[in-house]
Amino acid sequence: MLYYPEIDPIALALGPLRIHWYGLMYLLGFAAFWLLGRYRAARPNSGWTAQMVEDVLFYGVWGVILGGRLGYMLFYNFSQMREDPFSFFRVWEGGMSFHGGLIGVLIALWLFARRRGLGFFQVTDFVAPLVPLGLFAGRIGNFINGELWGKLTDLPWGMHLPCDRFPQTCLATEGQWSPPVHPSQLYEAGLEGLALFCILWFFARRPRPVGAVSGLFLLLYGCFRFALEFIRLPDAHLGYLFLGWVTMGQLLSLPMILAGIFLLFLAYRSAENAR
Repeated sequence: MLYYPEIDPIALALGPLRIHWYGLMYLLGFAAFWLLGRYRAARPNSGWTAQMVEDVLFYGVWGVILGGRLGYMLFYNFSQMREDPFSFFRVWEGGMSFHGGLIGVLIALWLFARRRGLGFFQVTDFVAPLVPLGLFAGRIGNFINGELWGKLTDLPWGMHLPCDRFPQTCLATEGQWSPPVHPSQLYEAGLEGLALFCILWFFARRPRPVGAVSGLFLLLYGCFRFALEFIRLPDAHLGYLFLGWVTMGQLLSLPMILAGIFLLFLAYRSAENAR
């Protein structure tokens, strides 16, 4: 079994200024987007320039931050925002919803596409392979923050948590360490981050029908997230929504799966009709 390393969530403290690892992970994700986007834009006949990549990143950053935070507060913690509206701005405490961030990014990309005179799915097809490494960095930030743990496990990579930091995992035990749990953040980093990146990157290397790359992103992320929710513990204040196993994450992922299937079908049927 493994033991959770004692990582201070604050990477650097300069007087009253505190820089959190969680925020640095977001910066790392944005940097990966910028570098990979410039690489894709430099390919022959990409239709993109380095300036366009920087512009779409600017739009996307606002979509991620505003949509991700608002989605978390609405989907997972509405009661706290209602009682303390300023909690919306304390992003360093954690609490960002992927599904809310996705909605925010889609709105931002629609605005970018409209301004540039591009098709919406032309933009999303270019952007989709650039996103998973940011998701990977975000899940590492969740791990450092010590949030989104999985259920109890007897697998050899199960992780013991320090009871002084995670007392909720030690209610039925004595000692300094909890029973081993799934490090579900690392599972998500591997599937939603690295695996999704590799699949989309190689899929997008060849010309695909418009909308196909976007559809594959929605389908795979939705399936990965839906499956991992069986291992991850639901938010304590929400619990399971119904049937004793359905979580908010699964409920929000199901439309992504359906939309991904529909978009792939539509993209390839339109390509076939065009031929």
